[in-house]
Amino acid sequence: MKTAETGPSCEPSPVMIGSAPRTRRQALVKSAWVVIWFLYLAGPIGDLADGGLSPAHELLGCAGLLTFVAVYFVVLFRHMAHRPAKNLVVRAAVAFIAALAVLLASVIGPNWLVLFTFVCVAVAVTQPFGVSRWAIPALTVVLVLVGLRYEDIHAYLFAYALPCLLSGFAMVGVQYLIRTTKELREAREEVARLAANEERLRLARDLHDLLGHSLSLITLKSELAGRMLPAEPDRAAQQVADIERVSRQALVDVREAVTGYRRPRLVVELAGARAALRTAAIAADIDPAVEQEHRGLTEDGEGALAWALREAVTNVVRHSGAGRCEVLLTEEWEADERRYLCLSVIDDGTGPMRGGNHDGNGLSGLRERLALTGGRLETGAAPRGRGFALRAYVPLGGLPVPGAVARPAEQRPSGA
Repeated sequence: MKTAETGPSCEPSPVMIGSAPRTRRQALVKSAWVVIWFLYLAGPIGDLADGGLSPAHELLGCAGLLTFVAVYFVVLFRHMAHRPAKNLVVRAAVAFIAALAVLLASVIGPNWLVLFTFVCVAVAVTQPFGVSRWAIPALTVVLVLVGLRYEDIHAYLFAYALPCLLSGFAMVGVQYLIRTTKELREAREEVARLAANEERLRLARDLHDLLGHSLSLITLKSELAGRMLPAEPDRAAQQVADIERVSRQALVDVREAVTGYRRPRLVVELAGARAALRTAAIAADIDPAVEQEHRGLTEDGEGALAWALREAVTNVVRHSGAGRCEVLLTEEWEADERRYLCLSVIDDGTGPMRGGNHDGNGLSGLRERLALTGGRLETGAAPRGRGFALRAYVPLGGLPVPGAVARPAEQRPSGA
């Protein structure tokens, strides 16, 4: 049994902008981006470490800095984790650290003016643009007024005020980008749901149009044959023959109509996969390429990939015990210049059973379905060492797939 390949396309997805951290690694990455900005606190920490302050100022500085950092962390991390709090409580916390910045910068020294930069960032992250657009310039003005108390800092006041103003408005732009990204994700999910609903409505309309007339005719002829049967058996037999002819034609029409519906589409199956994973409380990382059109992919090939997605997600939900599932779509080519579209479904669950092939009926049927299109199925342990990976290949023709990453076969490590 081949294992899933461990090429670049199977690397874990980066932390997505605008989404709450779902794993410990993502939380650490986001925390690192917050903590790195605390290098700006080198000035206040240097004042405390030099020992040049009076005992009262030393105590005020230590207590004030620890309190400032603690409140700042709580405000930002609650916002990052999408844990809503009352707006009045958030504004009170931001006002508190702003007052603390004014106190420390006024009493201890000019190096503490850097705290205003953190206050501006907190305002930009937690408050709507209608508030932050005047609060950030106001905080910058307060910084300048406090800095004017120190004669030896006048020449450097610009170096404090400009980062304060720019950092605040830069974070306003980042928040706008985050909101736009979230709206785009929600729009994509809505489009997928609408596509699935449209398919159901089209099926209902077609079946009604196909079967409504035929079933009505069968009902009428059945009643007529029932009335004729005792007295006119020959005419009743003619009606029964008509019933058989109409029912056979209806069966042919239904088979022709359902043939197209039995071939699932990727975008429709993706909507179902998202719903299934959401219901099972499994975080889903979906490659945007799965939702795009794929030039060179035949209807049979797309149907086989859609069946693979359905089977893989069903197994993840029922058997894996996973907390995260990743769906990738990549374009790859073999040494003989044949190109394939590869659908990878990777989870962080219990992984494959040891010893022998344990595909089961679902994966065995999927292998046969892919083989009919000239493709293949590969299963095995996930690249990260924990979990299960399923990779379904179907052949491609024509132009490269937009948004997919192509990798030659010689650059991909072979399965174990």
